[in-house]
Amino acid sequence: ATFSVVMRCLSRGQTHRLKRCVLHMQTNIRALSNFNNRGSFLPIQIYTPSRHIDVVCLFSSTPNRLQSQPQQPPILSNSPLQSERASVDVSTPTDTTKKDESESDDKSKNDKKKDSWWRGKNSWRLGLIFIGGTLTAWAVGLVSIWGAPELDPEGKEIQDEFSDMPSLIAHLRRTWKEMNIFKKKIQDPSRDKLLPDPLKYPYIQPPYTLVIELTGVLIHPDWTYGTGWRFKKRPGIDYFLRQIGPPLYEVVIYSSESGMTADPLVNHLDPQGYVMYRLYRDATRYMNGHHVKDLSCLNRDMARIIMLDCNPESVKLQPQNSLVLKKWTGEDNDRTLIDLAHFLETIAVSGVDDIRAVLEYYSQFDDPLSAFKDNQRKLQEEEEARVKLVKDTVSKKSWLSGFTNRR
Repeated sequence: ATFSVVMRCLSRGQTHRLKRCVLHMQTNIRALSNFNNRGSFLPIQIYTPSRHIDVVCLFSSTPNRLQSQPQQPPILSNSPLQSERASVDVSTPTDTTKKDESESDDKSKNDKKKDSWWRGKNSWRLGLIFIGGTLTAWAVGLVSIWGAPELDPEGKEIQDEFSDMPSLIAHLRRTWKEMNIFKKKIQDPSRDKLLPDPLKYPYIQPPYTLVIELTGVLIHPDWTYGTGWRFKKRPGIDYFLRQIGPPLYEVVIYSSESGMTADPLVNHLDPQGYVMYRLYRDATRYMNGHHVKDLSCLNRDMARIIMLDCNPESVKLQPQNSLVLKKWTGEDNDRTLIDLAHFLETIAVSGVDDIRAVLEYYSQFDDPLSAFKDNQRKLQEEEEARVKLVKDTVSKKSWLSGFTNRR
């Protein structure tokens, strides 16, 4: 606008008034951001001392840059000239100003509606209020139920160690005590005696108890997108159960899996009924994030219990009674159960009084079954050598006795 005034004054030869017009011309820079985004013209009326009306059209040469700026009404302010003979009046069309003001008001109202405390970006506050209210109601209900004193059959309150305390503190103390009891129930086995007492005569009680983990020892779980979960039987499982079942061993499935998952699998694996008892996750002891098997709760002689597992963390309470095997991952050429059946059958037939010494010896090897087969081969070679020596001795005696008889 200043440039246009200068050019008009120069074209009419009014150089003597140019300096005063430039000094008194004040424009509002904010109006420049209100140009039409389409690059249209903004008419401005300039009154010169000659009373001629000149129309200056300013063109928005940078519509893309101005498009991202907020629309504001175009206002060009000016201060009146001190001279009576010259005055400059800069103004904008009133219709455009009113339209822009209404648009800005509507936009500000929409922004306020979107940014209200429960809508738009602030909706998380409503979620926090809902979660906080739910947790508060749950806590109040828990304290009112678990913190209430016990009542006798007549409805009278039973006195306990918290009866002399204020009501609120007594409720909180009882709630804390019940929470510790509930935590202990989850961590400890479901009962003190996991197995019933040994069978009495005339029933046959096997002399040894064999505790077996299900997953990784007898079966392998496999999941695919097309079939979902499937469980694969380990090769030789039928031969294994038939060889080590009663009357040699009392077979017990002791698994860290839940009963809903594992019980149908045991039914499918053992249709002949060699497995006498089944224990699942509720019978384990939860320690440091692991379900640990506690053999002391089996109600059996610890000197005659063998536990087969593939996880050392599951047998850390009684490692002297355990034989840790390599986890089976689904190989079809696996022969571990067949070799294991020969190993356990040898122990049972030998009548070992305390199997912990045998297990402790074989636990020092990386592959206990390979060490057992090597010992069996050595023992067989020694037995063959002994038998051969006996035969040679007998044949020599028979030859000498025949020679003496002839003489």
